[in-house]
Amino acid sequence: MITLRSAVEGKQFKLKELEDKLKPLGYAIGGGWEYDHGCFDYKIDEEEGYTFLRLPFKAVDGELDQRGVTVEIGTPFVLNHVYQEGLDDNPDVFNGLVGMNLNSSFNQFQEPVDKDSNVDPKYMPTAQSLIQELELTLLD
Repeated sequence: MITLRSAVEGKQFKLKELEDKLKPLGYAIGGGWEYDHGCFDYKIDEEEGYTFLRLPFKAVDGELDQRGVTVEIGTPFVLNHVYQEGLDDNPDVFNGLVGMNLNSSFNQFQEPVDKDSNVDPKYMPTAQSLIQELELTLLD
């Protein structure tokens, strides 16, 4: 993970407004939301895992599922997730046919080999460009 300084850090926005501005740029709501924090992800590349620019935020006046909640942007960072090839070597095993059907419905994706792999320096110019676009979009 590599943190990136940005003028958007510490700025506050209505979550809906932030979402409306970021989605057209290619950002998606990242997984792992909690009631008080979350992130937007921009996928930079899929070579040797997935490389993302992640824009974290936290709720400042309520919970994320509340209409009109205000969020504060944290420090953006670039991260790389490397996934194993082939079948998951650590699946959850349920007994019985019903359990197997439920398991296949909920555990479709492999565990990452490394959730925070080294970021190739070749992605940093792209990440810096995305930060500039982010600042122009959010701080106009």
